[in-house]
Amino acid sequence: MIRIALRTLRFHKGGFLASFLALFAGAVIVIGSGGLLETGIHNAAPPHRLAAAPVVVTGDQNYRYTRQELVFPERMRMDAALADRIAKVPGVGSAVQDISFPAALGRGGTVTGHGWSSAKLSPYRLTDGTSPTADGQIVLGRALAERAGVRTGERIRLLVHGTEHGYRVSGLAAGPDDSADVFLKDAEAATVADLVGRTDTIGVFPASGADPQKVASAVREAVGNAPVTVLTGDDRGRAENPDVVSDGSDLIPLAAAFGGLSAMVTIFVVASTLGLSIQQRQREMALLRTIGSTPGQLRRLILGETLVLAVVATGLAVVPGPWFGHWLLDAFADAGVVPDAIAYRAGSVPVLAGVGTALLTAVGSAYIAAQSAARTRPTEALAEATLQRRWFSAFRLVVGVLCLVGGAALAWGTSRSAGPDAAGVATPAAMVWAAAFGLLGPVVVRGLVAVLRRPVGKVSGLAGELAAHNARARTARLASAVMPVMLASGLAIGLMYMQTTQSEGAQKAFDDNLRADVVVTSASGGLPLGLVDTVRKQPGVAAASAQIPTTGYIEPDRPMRPADGEDKGPQPTELSLQGVTPQGLDRTTAYRPVSGSLAALDGDSVALPARYAEERRLGDMVPMRLGDGTQVRLKLVATVDGRRGYETALVPASVLLGHTDGGLVPQIMVRAAAGTTPAQLTENLSKLARQQPGLRVSGTEVLTAARAKADDTQAWMAYLVLGVVVGYATLALINTQVLATTERRREFMLQRLVGATRRQVLQMMTVEASLVALAGIVLGLLVAVATLVPLSMSVLGTALPGGSPWILVVVLAGAAALTLATTLLAAGAVLRGRPGDMAGIKE
Repeated sequence: MIRIALRTLRFHKGGFLASFLALFAGAVIVIGSGGLLETGIHNAAPPHRLAAAPVVVTGDQNYRYTRQELVFPERMRMDAALADRIAKVPGVGSAVQDISFPAALGRGGTVTGHGWSSAKLSPYRLTDGTSPTADGQIVLGRALAERAGVRTGERIRLLVHGTEHGYRVSGLAAGPDDSADVFLKDAEAATVADLVGRTDTIGVFPASGADPQKVASAVREAVGNAPVTVLTGDDRGRAENPDVVSDGSDLIPLAAAFGGLSAMVTIFVVASTLGLSIQQRQREMALLRTIGSTPGQLRRLILGETLVLAVVATGLAVVPGPWFGHWLLDAFADAGVVPDAIAYRAGSVPVLAGVGTALLTAVGSAYIAAQSAARTRPTEALAEATLQRRWFSAFRLVVGVLCLVGGAALAWGTSRSAGPDAAGVATPAAMVWAAAFGLLGPVVVRGLVAVLRRPVGKVSGLAGELAAHNARARTARLASAVMPVMLASGLAIGLMYMQTTQSEGAQKAFDDNLRADVVVTSASGGLPLGLVDTVRKQPGVAAASAQIPTTGYIEPDRPMRPADGEDKGPQPTELSLQGVTPQGLDRTTAYRPVSGSLAALDGDSVALPARYAEERRLGDMVPMRLGDGTQVRLKLVATVDGRRGYETALVPASVLLGHTDGGLVPQIMVRAAAGTTPAQLTENLSKLARQQPGLRVSGTEVLTAARAKADDTQAWMAYLVLGVVVGYATLALINTQVLATTERRREFMLQRLVGATRRQVLQMMTVEASLVALAGIVLGLLVAVATLVPLSMSVLGTALPGGSPWILVVVLAGAAALTLATTLLAAGAVLRGRPGDMAGIKE
């Protein structure tokens, strides 16, 4: 039977080509997604600015002794004295400290400042002038100096921490061409950055002849249980960019979700395509049964054909699969979803997983499809092939009902989830609903045909009657053609409205909280806290309040201990923190106390969201961790309400100020006094800006634009996933419709021989394609509705999802047009032959 299987491949080119394309594209997507997942696991970030140091020591960004992995969002700085201890470790030649701080150069825009001793970590080397040996001297990277038009000996202005300093350019240094680094004397750099006694990283240079790996091990032993991490190789890039630790870990769930979604679509598409291809060979299977072939021989024949096809398709997919994964990583990095410092690292595991998934799917689908032919009795074989009486099975019914139950459970979970988290449950729910309606598709299709038969016959005449009879007689074939339409339309509608609903929910939460008329920011990235009082005293200002956004954690009342282990310790509660000044808070924001008073936010205090303070009373001391891992105990002075999933805890700005990367106030919210327009307020504050270098005054549209940019990042990621998954489903739709049409050549030729014209046959196929499109759209809408209603209830509090109705119109029109176009083009190509050529058509 294997020899027969190999020989039959060339007689069914259309069906095998469709199956080949489905297998090949599916394997490429799964291999690429697997590569992305392995990249997230490695989380490798090759160093750039720290490339010269073989070993790098930096703060440990991981929240230790928790059940689930948490990462501190703000850089954890170390005691500068640690460098002296590391320098004494045997095998260490030198230990170089490095601090980084944001600054603004008068003629060069935003730059990053460092102490000069850290220049050797890049390495930078002087090409002109001298190093900064005294206060007031600065060295610029040569590429930066050329862009700014600055030469050695000139004087420049540098804005750091809201204060402008004058420097003389003592030298230029060659380094990375795209860098924007400036270097001050070490002591002065620490002073102006307010980092005296602290350091960001320590670059370790082994002594001559020492093994870097052994030196790294010795350093780890020397630092003991200090909250630091010792990095070598590609991991050193994490010290340059802590976002690699916090945001890089997001690549794992992102790749897993994307890969899981792609794998499920691959399974559906391959099963549908292979099933349809084998169904259309029922006459051939029937003849083989009639001449004495056993059920086992038929199964081996079909499995052999499919295995040969799958091996070739997946073997070819091994080449573009890793490239596709690399492209996905670059696309996510360009969109800002993951740090661009992460390097693509994938071995053979994703390839094996992709190939294995495709092979198992192909063989499993072929085995299921072969069972129908194998169970057919020889005396019924020809009737079975002609009438297609076995259109549904008990197994399919049971699995379909189980998927319905699973979809309902996930829908309940979606509706119970907090707004920002609801999409994480809704995405797998969409696939489970798709599986349920796909398995139960023949029932729905049969019902639709029964309902539409008479209306279609009256509207379209004889061609419609014939199309309705064909659909009724061959429900299984019609259902196989409907599946890709359902996937393409259902996933497109579901995923697109999922994103627009999430965006609308975030926008609503943002708009509900915004009460300010003007926002004050700085070119250097932050403002001193004392400037809030200065702004408050300006003419036309009714209220002003600082805002410092970050993330914090409510720790369990029982302290976490190393003895608890990573899997047994209590889990902190992660929540958004906002550092504020209480004066003017009620007029610049919508925060209102449920209990207590926001005016009491002074010193070590906190106002928690009401649902996070259910078991606490006013006056209780709340153990918390700030964004840089600092442990604090804050007095609960108030509770505030907020949209579920978008709640924020409020703490005095003075508490957060030294525990963020910038160490400054990013923005000051200002409300205009009665009788003062926002334009007049902006003009009044612009006078202050002329006295304060780098001060920027603008309308709240700046905040809206920043929020929209962050939302665009998430939207771009969602649309990339949508493009790949729905694009694959669309390819399957075209594949299936062409296959389902071209394999009916004998039927078309018979109709021509009995007197039907080419136009009549095309009219019949137009009605059939309309039935396929209608059934697919109905099922797709069921998938979308079952997914989106719970999501919308969670995010917006209404059953109607957010987003333009034109999305629905365009998707449905596109699905219908694509189904009609592919069907009629394929039918037109078949009908180019002469009716008398029927005798030459091979079975």
